Amino acid sequence: MRRRFGLAIRRYAQVFVYALVATAVLTFVAASATAQTKVDLELVLAVDVSLSMDLDEQRLQREGYVAAFRDPEIHKAITSGPHARIAVTYIEWAGTTSQAVVVPWTILDSPAAAEAFASKLEQLPITRARFTSISSALSFSRDLFASSGAAGIRRVIDVSGDGPNNAGFPVQPVRDEVVAAGIVINGLPIMLKAPTSSMFDIPDLDQYYAACVIGGTGSFLVPVRDLAEFKLAIRRKLLLEISGIASPARIIPVQNTQDDGFDCLIGEKLWRGFYFPERGPN
Repeated sequence: MRRRFGLAIRRYAQVFVYALVATAVLTFVAASATAQTKVDLELVLAVDVSLSMDLDEQRLQREGYVAAFRDPEIHKAITSGPHARIAVTYIEWAGTTSQAVVVPWTILDSPAAAEAFASKLEQLPITRARFTSISSALSFSRDLFASSGAAGIRRVIDVSGDGPNNAGFPVQPVRDEVVAAGIVINGLPIMLKAPTSSMFDIPDLDQYYAACVIGGTGSFLVPVRDLAEFKLAIRRKLLLEISGIASPARIIPVQNTQDDGFDCLIGEKLWRGFYFPERGPN
């Protein structure tokens, strides 16, 4: 009799402990969800630092972002949404294993916060690396949202680059996976060099970005064709992304150019033709 009573007590004790553990887990999950800061936008700025870009061009690109986050119109856009704040991180990317977080996730909720973000970015060195893996940059950027500490109304990856994908996985299926996860991809194709300056350049990089890189509801790209346009293009793109308002001026909406038969493997074919010339570019 005593043995049965003891077994019953132990069973009740086990059930009680399991219930306590389950309650603690649910409380932790609920607390974690509550701890996420509600923001209007979670934004990954994914910036190309491949060797195909001159260091002067990369400096100008960095200066464009620094200037943008010091701009009063950007400050106004940041605080104009329902939550009056956004979360931003700035990364640099090149080849398949060359992605680095330069400025980690930061909540911007005031001109002072945006100024601090700009100052931090301004002080950090620019890295450089070989190859152009847009697909790896998109995958890396997508995974960063899990650690943002924020819950955004919108999630956006803003990717810049001066050439097509030539390393890692093909970009189009990765783009589709990212968009399927509810993330919008916007683009800043950098078209400063004449297409004949390198066998790896393509003359219609903006069309490549439209067909193969950007995607999601309201996605757009802003091409840069002249050094004088660099800072203005970055500012305009950030204003559109932060405000969530699209503009037709110098914007190519993805809906107008996607799925038009563009060869999204052109970058890989150019590299294959370079390393294996006997096989040709196909």
